[in-house]
Amino acid sequence: MTSQPGSLSPSAQRVQEALERHGIPCRVVELPGSTRTALEAAQAVGCDVAQIVKSLVFQGQESGRPVLILTSGANRVKEKKAAPHVGEPIIQAPPDYVREKTGFAIGGVPPVAHAQEPLTLIDQDLLAWPEVWAAAGTPHAVFSISPADLVQITGGRVIPVQ
Repeated sequence: MTSQPGSLSPSAQRVQEALERHGIPCRVVELPGSTRTALEAAQAVGCDVAQIVKSLVFQGQESGRPVLILTSGANRVKEKKAAPHVGEPIIQAPPDYVREKTGFAIGGVPPVAHAQEPLTLIDQDLLAWPEVWAAAGTPHAVFSISPADLVQITGGRVIPVQ
């Protein structure tokens, strides 16, 4: 399941470099199968779907500011519950907005290495696991990380999303 050093796609390499800048000893791996959905990712790495970090991009309804919500693969984000932590209502961002603000396509948005730094909120349910798996820039790339390190590298605020 490991990629050889220097053999990552450009998007996955960008995520690997961001992790290294944060001093986190995580290794991005590219898999032959898709990890686009939480279920596909969980099956690919052999973990519970709740250990998958879904990276959902929203935008502030008034400001247009990008908001990244990192949630457990088992959960659905309730926008009205997250909005008070943003300071305004939020709406799900369209694919073009996601690519413009993050530099990545939906299905591969990582928690780090974005084109524009988003406000990041983290589902408190992820903290129940010793290890979680996040997208790493493509629908085939992932990395494992402790929830504490995820909070540290993103500067995210932990909230209930349901």
